[in-house]
Amino acid sequence: MTKKFILALLILVMSVNVCFAADSNKSDSLFQAALLQSLMSGVYDGFITVKEVKNYGDIGIGTFQSVNGELIMLDGEVYQALWDGSVKIADDSETVPFCNITFFDADITRENISAENIAELKSKLDEIVNSHGKNQFYMAKISGEFNSILVRSELAQQKPYKPLDEALKTDQREFTYKNISGVVVALYCPAYMNGLNTPGWHLHFISNDRTKGGHVLELETNSCKVELDIMSGFNMILPDNAGFNDKDLAIEMSSRIQEVEGGK
Repeated sequence: MTKKFILALLILVMSVNVCFAADSNKSDSLFQAALLQSLMSGVYDGFITVKEVKNYGDIGIGTFQSVNGELIMLDGEVYQALWDGSVKIADDSETVPFCNITFFDADITRENISAENIAELKSKLDEIVNSHGKNQFYMAKISGEFNSILVRSELAQQKPYKPLDEALKTDQREFTYKNISGVVVALYCPAYMNGLNTPGWHLHFISNDRTKGGHVLELETNSCKVELDIMSGFNMILPDNAGFNDKDLAIEMSSRIQEVEGGK
């Protein structure tokens, strides 16, 4: 992807952001703070608070200042899944370097969905997306009993920050949970988002008792309920600091992002 093309996309998105009125926040739009590509490049300084994030939705995913754990937002509460496997309610003053948030309104519901692995689940989700429009955004709430689920979190990083794929090679921590009830919050981005986010699905998990969670690497379920919110709008804000402004965000990162997504 060329720098000119990314610049054109950013100008378009920022123009949408300027026109995005505060009283329209509850429309079917996806709110994004920064780029996944900037996070991949090591731009880990938060620039929007958890309190501010709550103005843009009640469900979503992301991370925290210095990549200090995984962010899972559900029913208006923001949870922080930490490197030691613990989960806490994030303080409103915590800052966020990257997230995707929306106000959830189920447009599609499917019952009794089973999946032997994450690839099968994504395939079944893709079938639903393809039948309703693959060029829209989707936020999914996948709830039920999971025979097994593998999640990860990571230690907070120290400056000078390393790129995310390098940091996870040493600082990722994985946890496997058996026969656990909970909710997977999953975001789908269309293919044209390459350069601003990653196309396809990105999944985070939170247990029903809110004590376990993280970025989903693998799972198995005999039966779960899938609800999807179709989002036809996109709104993004960008950090304005040297860490972001000095990065070359035209570097091709598709393979590195897939590696991070899969935890390999």
